[in-house]
Amino acid sequence: MDLLYNAYSTAEDEDEENEKHAPPPLKRAKPDFPHTSSRRLPAVTLNQSQNITTEVPIAGRYISKRERAIMASAPQTSNADPPTSSACSPVQGSISDSFIRKDIYSSLRNRTEGYTNSGRISERVSTTLMSHKKAVNAIEWSKNHPHLLASAGMDSSICVWNVWSSEQKKARVFNIHTAAVKDIKWSEQGYSLLSCGYDCSTRLIDVEKGLETCVFKEDQVVGVVKFHPNNSNLFLSGGSKGGIRLWDIRTRNAVNQYLRGLGPILDLEFTNDTRQFISSSDESKSNISENSIIVWDVSRQVPLSNQIYVEAYTCPCIRHHPYDQYFVAQSNGNYIAIFSSKPPYRLDKYKRYECHGVSGFPVKCNFSPDGKKLASGSSDGYIYFYNAKTCDLIKKIKVYEQTCVDVAFHPVMSNIIASCSWNGEISVFE
Repeated sequence: MDLLYNAYSTAEDEDEENEKHAPPPLKRAKPDFPHTSSRRLPAVTLNQSQNITTEVPIAGRYISKRERAIMASAPQTSNADPPTSSACSPVQGSISDSFIRKDIYSSLRNRTEGYTNSGRISERVSTTLMSHKKAVNAIEWSKNHPHLLASAGMDSSICVWNVWSSEQKKARVFNIHTAAVKDIKWSEQGYSLLSCGYDCSTRLIDVEKGLETCVFKEDQVVGVVKFHPNNSNLFLSGGSKGGIRLWDIRTRNAVNQYLRGLGPILDLEFTNDTRQFISSSDESKSNISENSIIVWDVSRQVPLSNQIYVEAYTCPCIRHHPYDQYFVAQSNGNYIAIFSSKPPYRLDKYKRYECHGVSGFPVKCNFSPDGKKLASGSSDGYIYFYNAKTCDLIKKIKVYEQTCVDVAFHPVMSNIIASCSWNGEISVFE
């Protein structure tokens, strides 16, 4: 009876009993729990009840009725902050075209150039998009949903912008990469987006659902990706160790590899017939500049020509003309070189685009959809517009105080152009 009485009596009862007489020491068996303490619990007053935390009781320790009542009445607190919708979900706004301007909506629906059919290049910034905290490496318009613009930044984030929305322009923000994002490309079908970066991975994103659907891991920093023009299940990737791979999204495996011991791959571009592609690599450390631009056979995995560009400059950007049989290469020699896309892929020694500056930055250039103009970023913060046929400078526009990294013509309305800068700004001109 004494054992039962001592086991179930409260601390208060023990205190009252101890005031009358001290009980003789009891001989008890050694407890089964080695960490059980035989120390008597102190009496708990009402003033001290606020300081009791709701910790998980130590196994084997007896808790009195009063202590259990105080613990039950104490407020439950948690050190972890509840997740917010902005932190957990990439959805920031709508990707629908229901809330865009009427004139833009009409032009996009009819697939006409509408109000921008005059051929003029606007100098007015209609929209400024701010979200990236560091440099923006790449931007691209969606061809299937031309009201959407995607951007990739050095802050490891990917943004999808509903440019002309009357509500929230920032529709999606994806923080799925663990390092800076180098390149981004829209798929020809649906809302799929492909990104790559310094975390040695390429990631496929479903923009509509806000989900990452597939990850392609590599043993190198992936600097550039490119969808196959005729098959959106295939894409090329190029990285810092000179490896070029052709991936199949359906099997999630590389189906072809293009190996030649190259330096870091800077850009990749398919020819118009899609049977060849062009690679640009940094061969400055090997002192063999003849491998800096190579034309590859897609199916046979062999180079067709590697003595295209023998000057000692790297080329951070390669672009093929939309219709004609030639491509251009942005050179760190502060000019854009022109090459034939027919064998033997010769350099045009009599024409080049040379008014802008590159100065070691990854400055990109792009043709307009009709192929009549070529726009290039520049290290002085300007956008330079050239006549694609004559190489004459048409106009230059001061946009940023720092380097203008990338420019992208709108796929439907060619007089609308987007640009991004080294300080994280994105601008849209109408």
